[in-house]
Amino acid sequence: MSQALLRFLDNQYVEVDGEEKKFIKGVMGIFGHGNVTGMGEALEQEASTLPYIQGKNEQGMVHAATAFAKQKNRQEIYACTSSIGPGALNMVPAAGTATVNRIPVLLLPGDIFATRQPDPVLQQVEDPRDYTMSASDAFKPVSKYWDRVSRPEQLMTAMINAMRVLTDPVETGAVTVSLPQDVQSEAYDYPEEFFEKRVHLIERRKPSDVSIEKAMNLIKRKKHPVIIAGGGVLYSEAIEELKAFAEAFTIPVGETQAGKSSLPWDYRLNMGSIGSTGSSASNHLAKEADLVIGVGTRLTDFSTSSKTAFQHPDVEFLNINVSNRDAMKLNGRLVVADAKEALRELTSALQAANYQSDHKDEDLYRLKEEWTQQVDAYYADKRPEGLSQTQVLGELNAFVEKNDTIICAAGSLPGDLHRLWRNENPKTYHLEYGFSCMGYEVAGALGIKLAQPDDEVYSLVGDGSYLMLHSELVTSIQERKKINIVLFDNHGFQCIHDLQRGQGSEGFGNEFRYRDDQSHRLSGNYLEIDFAANAASLGAKTYTVHTVEELKKALIEAKKETVSTLIDIKVLPGTSSVGVEDSWWHLGVAEVSNSEKVQNAYETRNTKLAGARKF
Repeated sequence: MSQALLRFLDNQYVEVDGEEKKFIKGVMGIFGHGNVTGMGEALEQEASTLPYIQGKNEQGMVHAATAFAKQKNRQEIYACTSSIGPGALNMVPAAGTATVNRIPVLLLPGDIFATRQPDPVLQQVEDPRDYTMSASDAFKPVSKYWDRVSRPEQLMTAMINAMRVLTDPVETGAVTVSLPQDVQSEAYDYPEEFFEKRVHLIERRKPSDVSIEKAMNLIKRKKHPVIIAGGGVLYSEAIEELKAFAEAFTIPVGETQAGKSSLPWDYRLNMGSIGSTGSSASNHLAKEADLVIGVGTRLTDFSTSSKTAFQHPDVEFLNINVSNRDAMKLNGRLVVADAKEALRELTSALQAANYQSDHKDEDLYRLKEEWTQQVDAYYADKRPEGLSQTQVLGELNAFVEKNDTIICAAGSLPGDLHRLWRNENPKTYHLEYGFSCMGYEVAGALGIKLAQPDDEVYSLVGDGSYLMLHSELVTSIQERKKINIVLFDNHGFQCIHDLQRGQGSEGFGNEFRYRDDQSHRLSGNYLEIDFAANAASLGAKTYTVHTVEELKKALIEAKKETVSTLIDIKVLPGTSSVGVEDSWWHLGVAEVSNSEKVQNAYETRNTKLAGARKF
């Protein structure tokens, strides 16, 4: 069965815009008793063009596969194999990451014996309520398709369905096909046609004439529209169409985390990030907009400032999306279609109607210039006591080449990067902020490097996230795929520390401090951790940085290296950027508290909620 699975995967292709490409690029895995004699034997013996990459942590290798698929616009993927029990369960957070972000990844966890003869097997979870239950069932809520191959002949329907979901732009995400360890090694006379080359056509869904007409009529009634550019712009490769649409009708654009890099930062109609981590320019325009045009966006709480960003009394929403579910959000008018196709047709229709917004070039220039100056100030934030986080980002932004890619996922860095980072080329800004999964950063950098081996990749990661998961640094060295880890050591989970204090707390449990003998709390001195020594012990070339001069030198030296690098930067806690006016994020604040600060934060929350949209 395992041999048949590999032969099947080796013959899967996709066709996009007339171009055919191999869909499965290889297999990442970690072997255990639940897959080593099945999938392991097949990978060792079966002749195929699927390379095997040895992961070091199951979650990490799936993050690498996810980042690869995202960077390839969901048109090429890796499969991931694991053992049963904890090996399988380690992949669950990464499955959630892929599914939330709508990124295809194929997971092949081992499972308990289908025959139940050596019952209970090592690492088996015995559920007295349902003896068919195993650790693999934990994948169900975070998978877009789940199946268990309990007989070898079931592989055929399972894999055809798996490919259906993996290649569907709407339904894609983590696909889990659970493989009992005995069935992996059983034989079956599979028909030859199961192994024939299959080309899965990924079609661009065209908008209906009715939806374009209704969208055009809606836009024509509006004077101050804004565009929210989401990740669908990049996956659809609709960059030029978005620019042409904005330019033709003078409509300013705000970018989500997934949509950032759709337009160059200095393009006149790119107003920067939007929402809770938005720019002053985008958020000001969103507040006054009478129409919000979402293009390929899920309209999450961060993108909409928890539904408080849009304050015009007559504001309406027009959502262009391949997913009907996303297009319906905020009670919007739907254009269910591929972003490239929809923008083309909508541009033609509005040009024929001689539409033009009432946005004035001089007003947009002023807003953009004001924000540019704010970013400059953050980048110039010099502190006598040490490096500020935003100053480091400024130096890094000035250093990287326009084709270099940065990656981040969690902590205070995503907010800073969304607001401040200036990218020139598309796909050079890779943020996983659908799940904001700590530990994605280092593993994801490997996935990007596999996708773009000729460009430098910089993983921007906080010390907290690095400690959670950095094992694929070893895999990058093993595979000779150089990545650069830029580690911001600010002594703990400072993003949540700041968030906590912003809601009235004095700060509790988020910094890396020694326990105080008197208070019994983590309020002693900071822990001193040598992250450079840690990475060096794994084989990376490392640097420790305390000053701007040391940072510049480290960046230059790291670029010359052929092995993966880590720059351990000691930054001052609490020196990230802060939210601008009209940005907000809805948090649950204690309704009852002895703290007056918390009581005030609760009242502020209620005031903000009064102005939020209800659906």
